[in-house]
Amino acid sequence: MTDIEIPLPADRKGLYRWFERLPFLLSLSVMLTPVILSIFSSLLAGIFVVSFVVIWFFRSAVTALRVTQGFHKMDIAMRLDWLKYLKDVDHAEQVVNSPLDKNDRVERIHRLNLKQYLASDQPELKSTDVIHALFIPTYNESYELMVPTLEACVNSTLDMKKHGVLIIPYEERAGPANKEKAERLIKEYGDKFLYAEAIEHPDGKVPGEVRGKGGNINYAGKKFAKWLEQEGIDPERVLLTTLDADNRVHPQYCAAMSYAFLVSPARKYKSFQPVILYTNNIWDAPAVSRVLAVGNSFYTVMQSLRPHLLRNFSSHAQPMQGILDSNYWSGRTIVEDGHQFWRTYFAYDGRHDVVPVFVPIYQDAVMAEGYRRTLRAQFVQLRRWAWGSSDVAFVAYKGFFTPNNVPKFDVFLKLIRLIDNHVSWATSALLIAFAAWAPLLLGPDGSDDIVAQQLPGFISRISLISMVGIVIALWLMFRLLPQRPEYHGKKRYFWLLAQWVLVPVLGVTYGSLSSINAQTRLFFGKYLGFDVTEKAVAKKK
Repeated sequence: MTDIEIPLPADRKGLYRWFERLPFLLSLSVMLTPVILSIFSSLLAGIFVVSFVVIWFFRSAVTALRVTQGFHKMDIAMRLDWLKYLKDVDHAEQVVNSPLDKNDRVERIHRLNLKQYLASDQPELKSTDVIHALFIPTYNESYELMVPTLEACVNSTLDMKKHGVLIIPYEERAGPANKEKAERLIKEYGDKFLYAEAIEHPDGKVPGEVRGKGGNINYAGKKFAKWLEQEGIDPERVLLTTLDADNRVHPQYCAAMSYAFLVSPARKYKSFQPVILYTNNIWDAPAVSRVLAVGNSFYTVMQSLRPHLLRNFSSHAQPMQGILDSNYWSGRTIVEDGHQFWRTYFAYDGRHDVVPVFVPIYQDAVMAEGYRRTLRAQFVQLRRWAWGSSDVAFVAYKGFFTPNNVPKFDVFLKLIRLIDNHVSWATSALLIAFAAWAPLLLGPDGSDDIVAQQLPGFISRISLISMVGIVIALWLMFRLLPQRPEYHGKKRYFWLLAQWVLVPVLGVTYGSLSSINAQTRLFFGKYLGFDVTEKAVAKKK
């Protein structure tokens, strides 16, 4: 497919607009179903509510299991000597033919990867060939916030002087201070990389471009491609990671990504997704942000174990060749990360997958200057993520109403999963909190109906059983936490436990309502612009 760009707002008509409205219509239908059924039959309403909650319960149980498995995989991945595995790639045949301890599961997987590497018919690359391009776009983030991000890159176990390129795309619209900050960072850290450059994204020069991260990295990516061409560097051996200004890569990140990139079959058709953990400032962030940060971290861990559902999210890596073949990123959406999956998927006629890499990138929980601003910033961030529902129209229209060679059954399954994800996001918390009361309040027999009387108690008992998941979450949370700063006393642990009483309220206010807000705006064509999440640096007490 050659046309993989999102239509301009003025061109979104007919079927495309209908599909943009579809997530809201489905979410509204799901939320109204128990209300309408209750008016006519408490029994039918009860069957619907119980079925929904039971399905939700089993999904929650599977999620708890997946998160536990994901943390185990992540623990193993962070302890592995990825530099040794990289060297093994360079001597793959020799390693494959050497004696193997069959009880060592990790080594067996490593040998299978090497055999896959040897059998591949793609261009042969050695560990020394791989170049990591680290894009760290910035708008108004402070110098103090970005320094730890660059320090983390420099402290990689992989030699960045030989294998790393640092690109800081910055926005012209942020003013002279932003330019000075970007150039200062390049001056201070540039000599620690193979190449480093700050690239200014001009304001308002690209027609149809939405102000935001997508346009910024898109402009920088094109300039970076010219540098590669000038230097005679094959884009087939470049792996590009987009990082946010507050991201801190694990020391093993680049080495682990190099390994995954080298041993993956048909590597240019892949994207590589690390685990995203929102823990940098977890001790300093307010309770609302902490709970949501832990929940979001669990979600990214869980998704890593579901490769068929895994999509680019936040910080991720993609071969430069894939970025070139998909004509870079879209500058017409505020969710350029997840949309890049679909962009590449259609560019390669469906031949695109995301490979999980169980090495983390640490990010900040939302924390602005002041509590009220933090609450607003948190909602705005989640609403921006929920804007991924805009991809429903893109996938449906490009998949079924634009000439392409994408397997139709595959795109159908992916579309159904995409819709299910966003409808569930919008409706689950609201239905669990309120749907059981609908037959009692609206049923034809009201309080005299035995189904209406028993339903709230039954749903409450199921919800109580699901509290086991909260206990597992608490255990995993304490494994997730970085070391407690000295300026926080031990009583901080109490508040880390007490904060979990907020889960039901946050599920509705920040879970369902952020998604409904995004879907409602999409329904009425009130397209969102990119709101940069305010990021404050914690002040030591």
